[in-house]
Amino acid sequence: MFGRKKDELELYLRRVLGCSISNLAIYKQVFVHRSVVGVDINGIKNSNERLEYLGDAVLGAVVAEFLYKKYPLANEGFLSNMRSRLVSREHLNRLGKKIGLDKFAIVNEHQVPHSINGDIFEAFVGALFLDKGFEKAKKMIINRIFEHYVDIEAIAKEDKKRKDELIFSIYSITKKEVVILATSFLYILVAVVCQYILLTSISISIPNLSFTSATTALATFIISALVAPPLLTITRA
Repeated sequence: MFGRKKDELELYLRRVLGCSISNLAIYKQVFVHRSVVGVDINGIKNSNERLEYLGDAVLGAVVAEFLYKKYPLANEGFLSNMRSRLVSREHLNRLGKKIGLDKFAIVNEHQVPHSINGDIFEAFVGALFLDKGFEKAKKMIINRIFEHYVDIEAIAKEDKKRKDELIFSIYSITKKEVVILATSFLYILVAVVCQYILLTSISISIPNLSFTSATTALATFIISALVAPPLLTITRA
């Protein structure tokens, strides 16, 4: 299936990984999309899907440990966000293309999925794990790929910038909203002063508890009438 690309693939893997490989057949399967393979006698497609599944789990563990050690003072929220960014399909698509995995993809040109490069990258990690074991695979992913092709600090800064923008969008208000809030405050202030003057005058002139209570109800109604318009305006906005 690879033909003359066999030697090219082996040279490519040595260049990216910095060492020789033990099982070229595993790496060949990394690039085979399900759109170009049939089903064997056991009903299984010999595509890269199983390697992709394995690589997804391995990559998640490698990235989690890497971030845990790199940012010893970071909280769980930051670490989780960074891990999500690093293993996201969007990032893996860019990473797979950046290191040149797309050049060896074997896929039906009429069925090329948007996630092809990210899928191949995960399958590549799965093959690396099977060929070298977890510890060696982890070192190669971090030292040969992350250090050369991933700007961790830029991603961390971008994550912080997004958080700041989100917080600003939540707590920022427009000039129109400031005017509405200020007007509402004035309505409330005027209403409170009017209530105080009204109740004080009635209590002095007619010290009758039941009448004063009735007046309080009336004053409350007046306050509601005064305060309601601006509050309704805020709600509608």
